[in-house]
Amino acid sequence: MSEGVFANRYPHFLKGRILKREMLENIRDYSRDFLDLYFQDYSNGIIAGVNVVVSETMLVITQGIVKYNNRIYMLLTDHKLPYQATGKELMLKIRFAEEVNELDFTTFTTDIVLDDLMEPTHNELELGRFKLKPGSSLRSAHIDFSDFATEYNTVNYIHCQYAGIHKSTYHPIILQYFAQELLKNRPSNAYDIAFALECLNQDRVQRDVIDFYVSNRLGLEYQEYTNLQIHKYLSRILLETKTGARLTANNQARPKRMIVD
Repeated sequence: MSEGVFANRYPHFLKGRILKREMLENIRDYSRDFLDLYFQDYSNGIIAGVNVVVSETMLVITQGIVKYNNRIYMLLTDHKLPYQATGKELMLKIRFAEEVNELDFTTFTTDIVLDDLMEPTHNELELGRFKLKPGSSLRSAHIDFSDFATEYNTVNYIHCQYAGIHKSTYHPIILQYFAQELLKNRPSNAYDIAFALECLNQDRVQRDVIDFYVSNRLGLEYQEYTNLQIHKYLSRILLETKTGARLTANNQARPKRMIVD
């Protein structure tokens, strides 16, 4: 087969045929090569799955795919991690270990940890955070868009690093809540309609799209916003579409007053 052209080659395992090394290498490498090529332009972060589900005493991290340092890591079975109510903010994160070289394999492993160090280190990736009061119950099901910022007893995805093209983006679960609430307000603004449909129709919205939407929609100077700033500005947009009033930084849902002479 000539080199340097697109190809799809798969082995034939037939009775009486000699099992060759190249046939096994083809099976070994195909899925790995596919993943590496498909996600080659993605940043570090969650690619798919890896949601947090809460049970009475356990956090269940669901199956999924993440990328870190140009390597794809797959969680093929749900992972359970115990938690307790401490009243302190805790971060759930993946901690990536150094590679281990052995005779037959080079292995890249991870741990999923929960601690109160709220700045991820260079080898960590945040999956979520929460602050659980003693005697209260933790929940991962959210009521509405604003609920993602609830301080206590709720899993918070706002700071989560979700993989995007060349740079990480905002968690799609939060954007889906935003889009559904926005469309229920029957927006007339073209930016609102286009962005909401993008949030509902795509598995992720790229970071630049979010930043341009926020800046153009609110008349702000374009910049790269933090995840927390994005949530604040999206909350303002929801309030505007609900009340019909244009809000500014100094006029957050302030009621109008009528002065009668």
